Amino acid sequence: MNIPWGSEAAIKFANVVGLITSDGPNGPNIMAAEWTHHVSYEPALIMINTRETDATTQNILKTKEFGINLAAADQNWVASIAGGSHGQKVDKISVLKELGVEFYKGKKTGVLMVKGAALNIECKVVESEKMGDHMMFMGEAQDVTVGSKEPLIYHGLKYYKVGEKIEKPSQDFLDKIAKLVEKHKK
Repeated sequence: MNIPWGSEAAIKFANVVGLITSDGPNGPNIMAAEWTHHVSYEPALIMINTRETDATTQNILKTKEFGINLAAADQNWVASIAGGSHGQKVDKISVLKELGVEFYKGKKTGVLMVKGAALNIECKVVESEKMGDHMMFMGEAQDVTVGSKEPLIYHGLKYYKVGEKIEKPSQDFLDKIAKLVEKHKK
């Protein structure tokens, strides 16, 4: 079965917005990727998913490197530009620069990174595979810069910022859970 983009099921997911930067046959490029996932601490591995026809995909396949810039809550408009057109047809980096977005060259890769992002990670590809209608790239972190801003969240086809903190269960309830888990061990 399929879960189409924008469907009732698809919009139930909540994701950070990765601004994926690359360079290669299509020149410097940026795209918005809601499928940006941290999958391992040691080594630090991050997975992104891009469409096979994306300029970003072609760039990464050629250079084996990319940047992950988790959009900050105040960068929703950057994400809209990065995700609103295709890198084969529009120089999105130039559009963003003209609107005041600043970039810097990665320390470990040749990829441009977005200043002011919640998190910047330069990655080298360790694995790539076509998965359904997307390409999966597993990148190993080469350099990490932690920003001071909260990340932008994408849910229900809308942008959100981190809001109300939901408290964890009380210690009494956690103790009750631990006793039940012990009681029901196999």
